[in-house]
Amino acid sequence: MNLLEDNQSTDLETLVRENSTGLTRRGFISAGALCGAAMFLGGNLLSRSVMAASVSAGNNTLLGFDSIPSATADSISLPPGYRSSVLISWGQPLHANAPAFDASGKGTAKAQELQFGDNNDGMSLFTFPGDSADTAKRALMAINNEYTNYRYLFDHGKEPQSAEDVHKAQASEGVSVIEVKREGGQWTFVQGSKYNRRIHGNTPIHLSGPAAGHEWLKTSADKTGRNVLGTFQNCANGKTPWGTYLTCEENFTDCFGSSDPAQTFDPAAKRYGVVAASKEVNWHPHDPRFDLAKNPNEFNRHGWVVEIDPFDPTSTPVKRTALGRFKHENAALTETKDGRVVVYMGDDERGEFIYKFISRDKVNHKNPKANRDLLDHGTLYVAQFDNGDSNADHPKGQGKWIELTHGKNGIDASSGFANQAEVLIHARLAASVVKATRMDRPEWIVVSPKDGQVYCTLTNNVKRGEEGQPVGGPNPRAKNQYGQILRWQETGSDAASMAFAWDLFVVAGNPGVHAGTPQGGSSNITPQNMFNSPDGLGFDKAGRLWILTDGDSTNAGDFAGMGNNQMLCADPQSGEIRRFMVGPVGCEVTGISFAPDQKALFVGIQHPGENGGSTFPEHLPNGKPRSSVMVITREDGGVIGA
Repeated sequence: MNLLEDNQSTDLETLVRENSTGLTRRGFISAGALCGAAMFLGGNLLSRSVMAASVSAGNNTLLGFDSIPSATADSISLPPGYRSSVLISWGQPLHANAPAFDASGKGTAKAQELQFGDNNDGMSLFTFPGDSADTAKRALMAINNEYTNYRYLFDHGKEPQSAEDVHKAQASEGVSVIEVKREGGQWTFVQGSKYNRRIHGNTPIHLSGPAAGHEWLKTSADKTGRNVLGTFQNCANGKTPWGTYLTCEENFTDCFGSSDPAQTFDPAAKRYGVVAASKEVNWHPHDPRFDLAKNPNEFNRHGWVVEIDPFDPTSTPVKRTALGRFKHENAALTETKDGRVVVYMGDDERGEFIYKFISRDKVNHKNPKANRDLLDHGTLYVAQFDNGDSNADHPKGQGKWIELTHGKNGIDASSGFANQAEVLIHARLAASVVKATRMDRPEWIVVSPKDGQVYCTLTNNVKRGEEGQPVGGPNPRAKNQYGQILRWQETGSDAASMAFAWDLFVVAGNPGVHAGTPQGGSSNITPQNMFNSPDGLGFDKAGRLWILTDGDSTNAGDFAGMGNNQMLCADPQSGEIRRFMVGPVGCEVTGISFAPDQKALFVGIQHPGENGGSTFPEHLPNGKPRSSVMVITREDGGVIGA
């Protein structure tokens, strides 16, 4: 319930007093400090944040489970009444005639192209047209495969030693599209479905939008600058209203290197992280496409958002250049009040930016195919935040969106941009020209299905305060090792707005180690729910916010008591957060999707045993850990989290 919406005459001081039973001083200050932001937002922010101070584990009706303890076991931990099963794991053959997973590491690149990819990340579920949420028994899932672990991929356990090794690594990344079915309340993988396919590092892909065909995208192999091989380092995702999948290319820079150790790079290449020695990927010595001394423009053909039609296995994926080129984490879609599509995106690197794209044309809900080029035409913006009240328990303030269009806001030839294509290819540089706010590694962004507020994980930044990244605003801590979750409300609750109000929904921390300090976290962080490095995010239909972590799991020092990486669930109204799941040793918990009836939750377990110590999920003697997609269900068949 939104108290201010139901009773606009409610006195703010009375509201705080009546909802402050049992408050700590820290929590009471938090509640009072949010009143100003509430007036800006018409009451929405206040009702959520004030109530955060008063909620207790016994009176929350949205969160229908008790918070579980942290854990360090090599298994999945869940609340009583919940169970997990494996949907699919790395190396599982997609078709009956495909080779089985070879735990020895001697499997071939050709075999891997026919198997589920490694290190699954973001994912979306697509019901078949005409199926309802209650009756859907078939669906497709598009699942990112971000990168691969060489210690497990190859029998030699080292970086690639040959062209075949590189091909196998490229075949492990990209996207896996699979069919799933529901029988007896359980979802399972359908091997042999005609929809099952892999889109990997050597799949033909089309470039479209304003940058397509630009000289910087042309190579000796593609003189048009419109056809590229491969998508890789695919982090998170988006799902369009017209039934297509968006996969986001993140750490593409790491895949490139130079055979000339003395090669120098221009400021733009340096800003995107180019170095002569590849960052532990080592493709360039065995695949000249990734050798910057031989193919300098290949680098510009990656770092985009790629659109895929999961229902057409013969379709060619498309890189949508209008959305800008950077280290994309995910793509969160919503619509403006007048029906245009909006895509929110974060650039996952220390000191980079938050963007949004607004399409020129409206979404055609009656004819999905009419939207296939919608993401080629529109305007890209970048966020600028004020410092607001950085000293509050939940810092808050205001911000605006700045247009990244050639000829506007100082983006022109004098600042190094000859045309709009160059603005998009070097989006980071354009955002710097307009003085956008450098953020603490913007990762997943999601939009609330209840009120349209937008949430973004700022996972960490141990160099905040250095490298021209001042402390303040939504980045309130120097050497930020725990992270925070930012949220904002667009003015008028319209995603087309150029202004917004922001606050920090939660500032992660460790009150057990750093009680009473900023490193302890905001008032909705307790010894029972503490975590670090929030990464993935997802809303269910009821408006529960699911938080997935990719942080330090040493369970020692500053991270004592946090255990393995985990998934938590939050009530956006009250601010309460409860731990729902803990993953196995060495994993990242990432990627989330729900069955249409909300009675199954799909979640990714990435790189279990990243540094050893795990045999998840099979737990075989001398077994090899395998990244997997898990299915979480309730033993009573009910809605997850309710």
